[in-house]
Order: sequence, then C-alpha cells, then structure tokens
Amino acid sequence: MTRHLMGVAEIRVRLGGVNRQRVDQLALRPDWPKPYDELVRGRVWRIADIEAWIRVHRPALARRRD
Repeated sequence: MTRHLMGVAEIRVRLGGVNRQRVDQLALRPDWPKPYDELVRGRVWRIADIEAWIRVHRPALARRRD
C-alpha cells in the first residue's frame, strides 16, 4: 500500500524534529495546506501538499529529501 497521508508526528520528523506546538503554529498559517481529513487521533494531510509547502517555504529541507 502506498502511503499518501501524514499526521503531526510525521510532519514533525519531516521538518527536522520540530515540536508539536510548532506544527500547530504552522497549521494556523494561511499558506499551510488544509488537512485532508480529521480523525479521532488528529488531522492528516496529503504528503504531496506538505512537500509542496516545504519546497516553497523551506527549500533547504526539500533538497534533503531528494
């Protein structure tokens, strides 16, 4: 199965180990992707949407993923 969603924990890791509060702050930004869905365990986003945001707003992190 192909993974195409990520939650706060995965985003934390992808952004270099930021804390949960920082992800919550980023999620309040108008340029942050809208969640794909909200589950009992929390919000989830499409990986493609988060990666697109990283390419624009954190290009150094985008290069690390390559």
